[in-house]
Amino acid sequence: MKAFLALLVAVLAIGVNGQTGPCANIRTRGAWGSRSTNPAWLATQPPNAFVVHHTDGARCSTVALCDQQMRNIQNFHMNTNGWADIGYNFCIGDTNQVYEGRGWNRAGAHSPGFNSRSIGFCFMGAFHTVLPSQAVLNTAQAFVICARDWGRLTTTYRLLGHRQDVATTCPGNALFSNIQTWPRWS
Repeated sequence: MKAFLALLVAVLAIGVNGQTGPCANIRTRGAWGSRSTNPAWLATQPPNAFVVHHTDGARCSTVALCDQQMRNIQNFHMNTNGWADIGYNFCIGDTNQVYEGRGWNRAGAHSPGFNSRSIGFCFMGAFHTVLPSQAVLNTAQAFVICARDWGRLTTTYRLLGHRQDVATTCPGNALFSNIQTWPRWS
C-alpha cells in the first residue's frame, strides 16, 4: 500500500504531459464558461514576445468571480470591440490561477504591434498604484519560464508592457515598474 501511495503521489506531481507548474495547471476555456470562437492561428511560431496587460477593472478573489470576470472580458471584447474572441491569450486573478483566454498558438487582439507574434498575458484588476500579491507575481513569472521551457515562447523572447506598443497606461504604473525587474524585459 505504501508503494502504491508513493507511486500515486509521483504520478500526480508530474502534471499534464509530464510537466508541472502554472503551464500545466491552466483553468481551461470550458471550465470558465467561454463562448465558442474560431480565432486565427499565430503567424510566428513560437512567438518571440510576452506582452503584460491589466484589465484596469475589478479584481477577482474566488474561482467563481474570476470565471465571471473572464466571461465579462470576453463579452466586452466580442460584443463591444467586435473581436473574434477575448483579446488575451492568458489571464491571472487573485486566486493565483492562470486562465486560458485564446490560449497557445493563437493570435491575440491585445497589442496591435505584437498580436501575431506574442503571448498576451493579463492581470485581472487595476495596478496603477498597487501590485498583485507576491504569489500572483511569482506565478506569472513562472508561467513565462514554463512557456519558454515548453517551446511555447522563443528562448530569446522579449518581455514588454502593453504601453510599449500603444499609448496607454496599461499595465498600470505599479505593475509596469515591477515587470521591468523581470528577466528579458526590454
